[in-house]
Amino acid sequence: MAKIKTIGILTSGGDAPGMNAAIRAVTRAGIYNGFSVKGIYRGYDGLISGDIKSFTTENVSGIIGQGGTILKTARSQAFKTPEGRAKAYETIQKEKIDALVVIGGNGSLTGAMLFAQEYDICCIGLPGTIDNDLYGTDNTIGYDTTLNTIMDSVDRIRDTAQSHERIFFVEVMGRDAGFLAQNSAIACGAEAAIIPEDSTDVDQLARFMQRGIRKSKKSCIVIVSESPKCGAMYYADRVRKEFPDYDVRVSILGHLQRGGRPSARDRILAGRTGVGAIEAILQGQRNIMVGDRNNELIYVPLSEAIRKDKPFDKKLIKVLDELSI
Repeated sequence: MAKIKTIGILTSGGDAPGMNAAIRAVTRAGIYNGFSVKGIYRGYDGLISGDIKSFTTENVSGIIGQGGTILKTARSQAFKTPEGRAKAYETIQKEKIDALVVIGGNGSLTGAMLFAQEYDICCIGLPGTIDNDLYGTDNTIGYDTTLNTIMDSVDRIRDTAQSHERIFFVEVMGRDAGFLAQNSAIACGAEAAIIPEDSTDVDQLARFMQRGIRKSKKSCIVIVSESPKCGAMYYADRVRKEFPDYDVRVSILGHLQRGGRPSARDRILAGRTGVGAIEAILQGQRNIMVGDRNNELIYVPLSEAIRKDKPFDKKLIKVLDELSI
């Protein structure tokens, strides 16, 4: 196995607060340990087109508190094809990059796994996604900041909900995972959360209306995990039809959840996992994600990290039920 001398870093998929802190950590830890570091712009598209720049510590100065990603990001359709990955490998060879650190979520790490399998290049993943849906890590970079953003937004929405005695359905991100919705509902004091993990035969809206709306509560907040079929608009329309006496509004928080200065917890997680990525390379690890479990860094095979069944603590549903009376 050839000695690794140069490390490439890229951010891919949806941006997440703390990605810049992770870029900084990988760059500085890499240089500290004698590696050359190159920043790859615009995700896998930049790897295909050769949009790459050599990094020094100065390139990452002052970015720890910035949201977004200085490397930019994209969801690359070209990289999903064998031809696109072949062009990316040509760039890797031309730039003499020996290892790749990919900061992103499920789709980004899936791309890294395929690339590593096809071309036997060392790929290390960092869990950068607000959805917190990667297996093998308790938290992902960006998740804590987004929780706080949702909490701040819902605190403001509750003011008008109470003033006008309305039911507000607030839609949050999370893709197929309800971590953001359930935990933000607890943090915000919401009356209910409608999440994929609770999609049993029981009608979640009917259960909420029977349990959550009482004579003493003329206003309430329901957090809804985004869904193309059953999002906040769907449930609000149902209430208007089935319970016409209630005044209903919808607030879709959308992309404001991705932005903003990363929280201390996200900066620390980015720093720890970024240093962990360099330590993994030094140890000869390949094709793993650096996860954080019980406040200890662990190495999770990429094939495990992208599993769809990250455990969801069903006890949180009971917690919210008891707190929302």
